[in-house]
Amino acid sequence: MSQHHSSTAQAYSKEVQFSEKTMTEFKNILAKYDSKRSALLPVLHLTQDEFGHLSDEAIVYVAKLMDLSPAQVLEVVSFYHMFHRHPVGQHHLQFCVTLSCWMNGSHQLMKSTCSRLGIRAGETTADGKFSVVGVECLGSCGSAPVVQVNETYYENLTPEKLNRLIASCKDGEPRQP
Repeated sequence: MSQHHSSTAQAYSKEVQFSEKTMTEFKNILAKYDSKRSALLPVLHLTQDEFGHLSDEAIVYVAKLMDLSPAQVLEVVSFYHMFHRHPVGQHHLQFCVTLSCWMNGSHQLMKSTCSRLGIRAGETTADGKFSVVGVECLGSCGSAPVVQVNETYYENLTPEKLNRLIASCKDGEPRQP
């Protein structure tokens, strides 16, 4: 094996191992549950926090740790929109595209946001600051349209409020518009 391939293989194997701190957190999570499978959701959150997203390699790693098949882990990951299979932007904008939000203009807000940022839905800006996706129901139908930026909901959006929200993200941290 060439030197290049050897160092790549070493870097690859390091990439999918928890840090010592995260491994301690993993063990603490397992201690709270009667079975490993019951701990899967918090372990997936922990894994995403560690690696930024849930790559194929991370899914295989979690499957080994949890005594599950990669398919069993992937079926959970693919069910929830909060888990990311690919890297996302620092400000991950998730537009609800279900009926109430759609009827209140969420699709137009998402389209204008993509245009403003120079990306399409599902993409991340070149600087890694923003990503935009459409997601199914965020459970905030009474305050439609809604966008979730990282873990925070921004409701009753108008184009003006959305512009202020994006501007605050560009300034560093999203704020209520």
